Formats: sequence, structure tokens, C-alpha cells
Amino acid sequence: MNLKQSIETIIKQPDYEPMSVSDFQDALGLSSADSFRDLIKVLVELEQTGLIERTKTDRYQRKVASKQKTKALLKGKLSQNKKGFAFLRPEDSEMDDIFIPPTKINRAMDGDTVLVEVQNSRGEHKGKTEGEVKSIETHSVTQVVGTYSEARHFGFVLPDDKRIMQDIFIPKGQNLGAIDGHKVLVQITKYADDNSNPEGHVSAILGHKNDPGVDILSIIYQHGIEIEFPDKVLEEAEAVPDEIKPSEITGRRDLRDELTITIDGADAKDLDDAISVQQLSNGNTQLTVSIADVSYYVTENSALDKEAYDRATSVYLVDRVIPMIPHRLSNGICSLNPDVDRLTLSCRMEIDAHGDIVNHEIFDSVIHSDYRMTYDAVNEIITDKNEATRSKYSEVTPMLDLAQDLSQRFIQMRKRRGEIDFDINEAKVLVNEEGLPTDIQVRNRGEGERLIESFMLAANETVAEHFDKLDVPFIYRVHEQPKSDRLRQFFDFITNFGLMIKGTGEDIHPSTLQKIQQEVDGLPEQMVISTMMLRSMQQAHYDDTNLGHFGLSAEYYTHFTSPIRRYPDLTVHRLIRKYLIDNAMDEKELRKWEDSLPEIAEHTSQRERRAIEAERDTDELKKAEFMVQHIGDEFEGIISSVANFGMFIELPNTIEGMVHVANLTDDYYHFDERQMAMIGERQAKVFRIGDAVKIKVIHVDVDERMIDFQIVGMPLPKNERSQRPARGKTIQAKTRGKSLDKSKDDRQQGKGNKKKKSRKGKNQRNRDSQKSGNTKHKPFYKDKKVKNKARKKKK
Repeated sequence: MNLKQSIETIIKQPDYEPMSVSDFQDALGLSSADSFRDLIKVLVELEQTGLIERTKTDRYQRKVASKQKTKALLKGKLSQNKKGFAFLRPEDSEMDDIFIPPTKINRAMDGDTVLVEVQNSRGEHKGKTEGEVKSIETHSVTQVVGTYSEARHFGFVLPDDKRIMQDIFIPKGQNLGAIDGHKVLVQITKYADDNSNPEGHVSAILGHKNDPGVDILSIIYQHGIEIEFPDKVLEEAEAVPDEIKPSEITGRRDLRDELTITIDGADAKDLDDAISVQQLSNGNTQLTVSIADVSYYVTENSALDKEAYDRATSVYLVDRVIPMIPHRLSNGICSLNPDVDRLTLSCRMEIDAHGDIVNHEIFDSVIHSDYRMTYDAVNEIITDKNEATRSKYSEVTPMLDLAQDLSQRFIQMRKRRGEIDFDINEAKVLVNEEGLPTDIQVRNRGEGERLIESFMLAANETVAEHFDKLDVPFIYRVHEQPKSDRLRQFFDFITNFGLMIKGTGEDIHPSTLQKIQQEVDGLPEQMVISTMMLRSMQQAHYDDTNLGHFGLSAEYYTHFTSPIRRYPDLTVHRLIRKYLIDNAMDEKELRKWEDSLPEIAEHTSQRERRAIEAERDTDELKKAEFMVQHIGDEFEGIISSVANFGMFIELPNTIEGMVHVANLTDDYYHFDERQMAMIGERQAKVFRIGDAVKIKVIHVDVDERMIDFQIVGMPLPKNERSQRPARGKTIQAKTRGKSLDKSKDDRQQGKGNKKKKSRKGKNQRNRDSQKSGNTKHKPFYKDKKVKNKARKKKK
């Protein structure tokens, strides 16, 4: 039997499950390079003949020939994009996503569970799997935040979430007294059909859209984030004592006599972690990382626990923090404040000269933090060697010097094993009392920050390895290797810079990507290659299966160090207590955790993504507001992304704006996807990711959180529309007399804004037509005289 026949026999087995290339290698006992090439050739041949098809996880499944002919309906969740199109995420995780064009979404909303008919794609999406929504099984969106507009006998709400393409109709008497410009929360009572928009009633008025703080409040409600804690939760928090009782210390390891410090940002109030570093007699170094024992106070199935699970994470916005647990705990008894006793869980590690952990212990403890250090002070001690600061903290300076040496050993150890370090700038937005941005600063990541990062990584890895080797139910922080198609695109892209990588991208070690970073370090193309490499990565998430952490090149990883602000860490603490301290993990308890951990991992991963989106939205909003005052100013920037509709430029303070292709007026530019560049047709001028350019700020739309740039030296197009009034303005824009004119659709489609209609259904038809590219609409006039005048003017 030849190789092809052997593979066909495997595939035709009744119990065949999709297999990867390595699975076929193992099943057929193939090990040589020649046999690997032969295997790939056969799989490609079978794929072309239609026997198998490759899934998005690079496994080969049997192809159902009748799928396209019968146009089977696929079930899944709709993931809508702000540009109007969407994707179906099929319930079958092995299947590829289905592209849904704007005209075939059929009034479904982001997150809805839908049935989609798979169709042959045409036009610009030819070659991609395309579909049309045929029915909505369950609705995901039940409430909407938006701006209220008043009509004679009714109103409508324009949603803030641009993925919701339909205005919400508010019947008479259902507006709670809202007036034009109010930001409101709407409960949907009736979903859209072929003849009407969704309907709803106003359940809360957040304030006028120009009132201080309402912009951030709207984002919080838009993402469904709860601000206030229920009364029952607050009652339980109040019942927790302010101080530790002597009886609570019994049985714990007493670390109060060890020199212990916390290191955090100057404005931090919830101090999760404390460290102690000592030199051992054998030449090794002992590091003790002690973490607040939140699980001692937040007990299973209590009101505090259920609320913490629902929130899953603290949310850090520009001007506020929405905590996972009430401030009385997070800033009080759970915070490792100086000069007080605190209950903790500790991970004590012994590290050799190479940065390897040779011994460890995990135990419950009690500590007494001696100093509350800030990153600034630590950086002055270990980096600047500031004598005044070293003298002020003379008691802890020797320990910090030893800690710095240990941190460098950890960093070098992670480099040796292949860690990919994306040192990306993060912005800190400063706002005044009214919530208006006053400055955008880049966060400094000094040696103090790296030191704490290294120690927390070490503790997280140690705890994860300990429980993985026990082979018990546990929750991990995982980062899977990039998908092979993304890697292939990246490898293809870097050939433009003379970099060649062997292999298919199906199985790669992080060190391969680390070496690419090292090769381009300091070169002009460093930014573009690092950016494209980062985009090829998958998103880290929580899982009950240990899948390793690709970016860290770590075989084991979890989150143990921040239980005040992350529920997975609280879960890890709870499991440590069950396994190591109380020894309470019997068969019944094991089955309970086996059943519950997958759900906890999925829920907390989703909540983490929600928090990240809310944080990003508030940052983008304040950055746009900040740039209103800089309309007309010129800046140096770097091209951070290129698409067929234009280029994104990032300024040194991390603010990003776009140069629309219509504003590249010195030539006719083509988008080259392979090079990720704009190339001029006549002059062959090239704009590529990483290139430095000088730009001028020409327009800011705060409502859409978009900033438009123009390349200095290029004139604006003759039909420049910047004098039109925009749908949304801000207080800053009005006071400065700036025009905020272009909508998001202007930038993406090159189309002008449509005057909004105040009649039910009109808004949706106009917005639908904009998304489909049809702008040939007759103007809507309430006054026939105005209409006649317009006709005469046209003639």
C-alpha cells in the first residue's frame, strides 16, 4: 500500500477526526524530511481532488461535497465590524469563519446567534467563503446606549456602538423625558423586521452628551459594565474586619520579621504583591513573592464571590477604576499596605546563577510590609544611583541591588529560551476635573517595572508548573502559537527585506521569531517587522488545559499574582488552598472543578476582552478630544498600518490618525498587500509601514473617535469637504471654532454624510445604502418651498 492509499484509508475510517500534518506523521510513522515532503504533496493532491479540506486550525477534515449544492444553513454567532460587514463564527470550531457582506446581514446584530446560508462569493471577496443571514435564533443585544433625537410624536436613538447599524425607534411616551442631545440607555422591546427599525424605551438618562463625564459614562454602559455594587455585596464587605485577628495567623508561615516591600505606581491603591529577596549561603538567591490572600475574605458562592465572578476583572479607564471587589476590601484589608499585618499566599523560589528556579515552596503566610516603594523611587536607586534616594531608603537599598541582579538573570534566562519581547509604547492620558484631556504621555518602563514584571512572571510560571505536574484540575493563562496561515503571510512579507525563514509555519518555536527581532534590531525596518509579527500572534486567554505560553516561550503559565483585580487569580488561590493547605480535594470536589473550570476560563476571557475594549474606547475618545486643539498643527509620525483606503500614522505620544487615500494627491496610489505599502503609479513613490512622515492635522471627529491627517506638502483634493458641519461636535471644538465634519463613512467609503431623517425607518435606509456604496438618494424635504427652490437652483 503506497502513501496515498494509506492516507485515504485513515481518512475514510468511520471514526475519523480532523488531523494535522504532525498527526499523520505519527500515525504513519514518518520521520525523515523526504517523507514529510511526500506527505505534504499527497495532502495537497487530496485537497485538490475534494476528498479533504483544511480547517482554520490547519487540520484536514473530510469534505462534504453536497455542502455548496444544498446551501446548508450554518449556525453560529455574528461578529459585526464597524465598517458594516460581519463574520459568522460557526459553532463548529473547526470550520472557517464565513464573511457576511453588509447587504446580507438582514438586520441581525453583533453577537446574535444566527443561521447563515453559505453562498459563492463574488466581486472583491471572490475566493472567500461568503454567506447570508437567513434567520436570527437568539438576540444578543438587549440594551443600547446612544444619543436621543426628538421628533413631533416620537424619537429615535442613534447607537454609540457603530456595529449597530439601525437607529432605535422610541414611541410616544417612552422617552422618560429625554430631549435632543441626551445620552440615554434604551431597553429594546421589539427587534427589527423588513418594515421597521428596532423599538425600545428609554430606561435611563445619562446626561447631555456635552456634560462632563457623560462620554466615559456612556462607554461604560455601552459595554454593559456595572458601576455600583449590589447592597448585599456591600453588606458582606462591611462585615469584614479592618484588622487581622491573632487567631487568623495560627498555622500560617510568619514572614513578618523578613524585610518585605511593595513596588507599584505612585497612584496605585490596591497593592496585590510584595517581595523579599535574600542571598543564600550556597550562592543562590531566594525570592519570596507574597500575594494578598483575597480568597480568605471572598469565600465561594458568597454575594462577594458571585459579583466578582460576574465582573471578572477590574476595569481601568482614563479617569476612574471600576473595581472587581468593593474598595473597602481592595484598598483595605486585602491591600498589602505598609506597617500593617496582612494575610497572604507566598511562592518562595531558590534561583541559581543562570536564572533557573531550582527549588520552590507555595504556602499561606502573614507578612508586614516595611516600605511602600514607587517605581520612580526604585528607578532612582537601581538605575540612576541617586545618592539622596539611596540614603533615604538605606535599609532596603542592598536588597534592591540584589533584586536588580536577580531580575537581569531572569531576563537573560527568558531570552535564552526564546521569549518574544514586544516593547510597545503605552499611553497615559491626563485629564482635568471636567474630564477634558490635558496631555498624552508615554508610560516609561524602567528597570523597576521590569524587575517586578520578572518576579511576577517567575511566580506565575512556578505555580503553573507545580499544579500541572500534580495533574489536577487547574486554570492556566495560555498563548497558543500563531496560526500557520498568519505565519505564512508574515514570512512572505519579510522576504521584502531579504529575510528568509525555512518551514511552513505549521510548527514553529518562539526563538525563530526572536531571532528575526534580533536581526532587525536598530534597522529602519525594525518597527514594520515587529508590527507585522505582533499582528500574526493569537490572543492570550484562560483555559483549563495547559497549552503553554508562546510569547513567553514558557511551557507553564498561569495568573497567580493579582487576585484583587482578576478572578482567574482568585480561582488559582482558591485551588491552592484546596490542594495544598486544606487538603480538601476529594473525588467529588475534583469533579466539581473539572466541570466548572472550562466555564470560568471562557467567562473570564470574555470579560477581559470587554474590559480591554472599554479601555481602548475611552483612550481613543480622549485622544481625539485632545487633538481638536491641534487642528492645523504639524507633527512627525511613523506609518503604523496601510490598507486599501489609506494609511494610519502614529505620533510619538501613541496618537494615531489616518491619511485617506483621497488625500494622497501627488499621484495615483495602489495598495500592495504583499508589501503592506502604498505605491504611486507615475512616480513610483512608496509609503510603507515604519516610514517616517510629516503630517498636518486636518480634521477630528470626536463622536467617531477618528483623526484625519494630511501629508505635509500634498494639497487637499479640490472637492475637499472639511467645511461641512459634522454630525457630532465637542465642547472643545465649539469653543475653538473648529469644524468636525467627516464621518467614519467618509473616511472608509469616500462618501459624503447624509442628512439624517427624523422619520421612522428613514435613518436605517440611508445608513444601509451608505454601507452598500449607493449614494444616489433624493434629498428629503419637509418644506415644499425649500424643495422647489432647490430644484430651481439645480436647473
